[in-house]
Amino acid sequence: MAFKIGELARHVGCRVVTIRYYEKEGLLRAPERTAGNYRLYDETDVERLRFIRQCRLHGMALHEIRDLLSFQDQPRQSCDWITALVQQHLANVDAQIAALTHLREHLASLLHACTGGRAADCGILAQLRKGESCHRCEQMQQQQDATASKRRDAIDCPPTGSAAKK
Repeated sequence: MAFKIGELARHVGCRVVTIRYYEKEGLLRAPERTAGNYRLYDETDVERLRFIRQCRLHGMALHEIRDLLSFQDQPRQSCDWITALVQQHLANVDAQIAALTHLREHLASLLHACTGGRAADCGILAQLRKGESCHRCEQMQQQQDATASKRRDAIDCPPTGSAAKK
């Protein structure tokens, strides 16, 4: 069965601009074209796009997905590096959970500082004015800064614009 780009997007549950972006990045092959210049995709493209989307849902960057797709074409190779990749992602999730737990504790502490009343007497504002941070907060900020720079290539698709839908 052949799909036009809009049909493929609906079938797989993603946006047309995302499919075009994956084509541009080489994650999806350049599709065949109709006489009217419409893109045509087949079941192989559906499977590949679903695989890419699953990888994205699991926090994998485009270069990691590119490596995984390439690896699929060499089924006799060891998959140790894939295990290491997933372990690294799991460690990142654990670090994010720890950071969020710590943030929750700080927010709860702020909440308990408020006794109600007027803004001039607000304990939350007073705590925020003090600007005290713990050693753990400073470590987390450094980790967030490092992670932010790594995530720049993990964006799902480019900024949307008014692109043609062929």
